[in-house]
Amino acid sequence: MRVAAQVVLTEEQRSELSAYARRRSVALRLVERANIILQAAEGKQDQEIAATLELGRHTVARWRARFLQHGIAGIEKDAPRPGRTRTIDPEEIIRKTTQEKPAHATHWTTRTLARVLGISEATVRRAWHAHGLKPHLVDSFKVSRDPQFVEKLEDIVGLYLNPPQQAIVFSVDEKSQIQALDRTQPGLPMKKGRKGTMTHDYKRHGTTTLFAALNTLTGEVLSQCRPRHTNEDWLAFLRLITRSTPKDKQIHVIADNYSPHKHPAVKTWLVRNRRVHMHFTPTSASWLNMVERFFRDITENRIRRGAFRSVPELISAIEDYIHHHNQSPKPFIWTAKASDILEKVTRARRTLDKVASE
Repeated sequence: MRVAAQVVLTEEQRSELSAYARRRSVALRLVERANIILQAAEGKQDQEIAATLELGRHTVARWRARFLQHGIAGIEKDAPRPGRTRTIDPEEIIRKTTQEKPAHATHWTTRTLARVLGISEATVRRAWHAHGLKPHLVDSFKVSRDPQFVEKLEDIVGLYLNPPQQAIVFSVDEKSQIQALDRTQPGLPMKKGRKGTMTHDYKRHGTTTLFAALNTLTGEVLSQCRPRHTNEDWLAFLRLITRSTPKDKQIHVIADNYSPHKHPAVKTWLVRNRRVHMHFTPTSASWLNMVERFFRDITENRIRRGAFRSVPELISAIEDYIHHHNQSPKPFIWTAKASDILEKVTRARRTLDKVASE
């Protein structure tokens, strides 16, 4: 029978190995290796040790040989220790995430970045979470290049923060091409442990355009649904606004630069109706129009997840929503000063110019 090489331990080695064998805070494989060497030092052969520890004989022989060659460092190799030190600076993770892109994709995932940096996916995830990074998400934006941006900005924000006396300010726009969509199958209701479902496909039953005028002081909404959104439809809605407003009040209308809003027929009508004053948002800055907040709400709360078998059914749902809104209207409070907005836009322009020049 082949006799294994003898293992002789110093007192220091025996003490350290015994500590490993008893300790609960180290990896199980390191405990096993310590026990292998301690039993080998008692003169036991590999077969006997393997039977006692329920291990393979070759496993016992391998760690006996490593100990004889490298000492305790030989059995510690590849065994993780508690309190493992960080293998990469988090700033390197952030720098690579924000300043570089993978060669094969538009953005990093935790797996692809971890693979490139040679670290764990959890390490990448923790760094992203700590710095508020979400590479899989992207927001849309566009910086206005309107040469009269400052004047229009100050005009509109001034109407929100300091509306004129004896006047009503309306934020007005149209939400065009709202589709009456009906799902091909009924959705399943929400229940405990399961969210509601709806089919991905649908049937189209036509469209309508919602014209809405938000009273910036009270939050009430004047509305009208029309088949199209031409200058004639815009004029019809302006007439509705004037009929619904006390005749002793001046009317200030905030609108975007959509061409029907500036049609010659509209300009002619404005000349005859002196109490209506138009204020246009800067180009590519429809976010200044407060009624867009209302459009967002009605889309999220009533339209997007609705099922409508006809255009009249869609219009009825829209009118019901607005009627309910007007029962207890709440104005959208505008808090941003024109100077604060201008500072952000100026900073964004500088950044865009820098990126374009690189």
